[in-house]
Amino acid sequence: MIIGVPSETYPGERRVAQVPAVVPILARDGLDLLIERGAGARAGFTDADYERQGAGISPDRSHLFSKADAIAQVRGIGANPVSGQADLDMVRPGQVLIGLFDPLGAPEAARQLAKTGATAFALELVPRISRAQPMDALTAMATISGYKAVLLAADALPKMFPMMMTAAGTISPARTLVVGAGVAGLQAIATSRRLGAVVQAYDVRPAVKEQVESLGARFVELELATEGSEASTGYAQAMDDDFYRRQRELMAHVVADSDVVITTAAVPGSKAPVLITEAMVREMRPGSVIVDLAAETGGNCELTRPGETVVESGVTIIGPVNLPSTVPYDSSSMYARTVAAFLHNLVADGEFRIDLEDEITRESLLTYQGEVANQRVRDLLGITGAAPAATDGNGA
Repeated sequence: MIIGVPSETYPGERRVAQVPAVVPILARDGLDLLIERGAGARAGFTDADYERQGAGISPDRSHLFSKADAIAQVRGIGANPVSGQADLDMVRPGQVLIGLFDPLGAPEAARQLAKTGATAFALELVPRISRAQPMDALTAMATISGYKAVLLAADALPKMFPMMMTAAGTISPARTLVVGAGVAGLQAIATSRRLGAVVQAYDVRPAVKEQVESLGARFVELELATEGSEASTGYAQAMDDDFYRRQRELMAHVVADSDVVITTAAVPGSKAPVLITEAMVREMRPGSVIVDLAAETGGNCELTRPGETVVESGVTIIGPVNLPSTVPYDSSSMYARTVAAFLHNLVADGEFRIDLEDEITRESLLTYQGEVANQRVRDLLGITGAAPAATDGNGA
């Protein structure tokens, strides 16, 4: 069984779906790696690195797609609206595709992918259960984003993070507020603390208070009714407009008192909630910094511009996109291991086994037998009738 890894074609994408260190792991499952020439170069992995581990090198993309039983990508169609569609003509019926497809944000791409007859798995749909943790690509990439967000803030802030007692006087520590205590937020807390900042954090889910405090941050508690703030998937879910209005009112003084605000609040498949208004930005001290990790889905700050850094009322607002790609060596390594773990769950005796009784396989299955298979995506597309995963039992 050959796993093909093409070069990423999304503009600015430096990651690669598999790294040399994972080749022996795949081999234990009876899988051979075939990688497009130069695909790992932007992440710091040479073709020679792959060959030393036993991988094959494909001369071009079309050759790779024709030889591979499965294709592993970082950004497939949907997550690569710029050039992802160009691969569709090379996909053949029954070929297995694994990667990020943005199925909840760009569901129409799943309909196009289904027409190829490929069996596609979207890693965004991997359920948040204990057994699936090694396969959770979103968590792995959020770790990178939370870390890098703090470095961006530290670079833009006109003061230092740690308290310092010097002969020239005492420098007070920076005050950081992290909004959203998911994986990215918790990593932002930990990194801010390592740099010496005084950290506060807020999350709509009161249950994360213990995690925040375990990292040495103070949990900001607001008088809000938070029932229903967490979906069964483990992710936060959207609240109504009145909730967000009240949340902004209560949070305003905390934001104004912060030197750095890092926002991470996102709802899968939906526009990011606006938590920081233009009026709140005006109340912040000049020189303060906002790093909006929800920029790609609209932003948690009203003034965020995706992919840009703007200054309003003396406040620097950074709207980074695709932060994991800015740390391509480690983000590729982490992503590759999640894909390898997913393949291990999918392969039995050197063959793919589409076991629809398995929760991980069933929930992450995006297209199957010429149809959109995931029920959540079918609902978004208005497709009626039962999904294949609901009727076919076990299949191969």
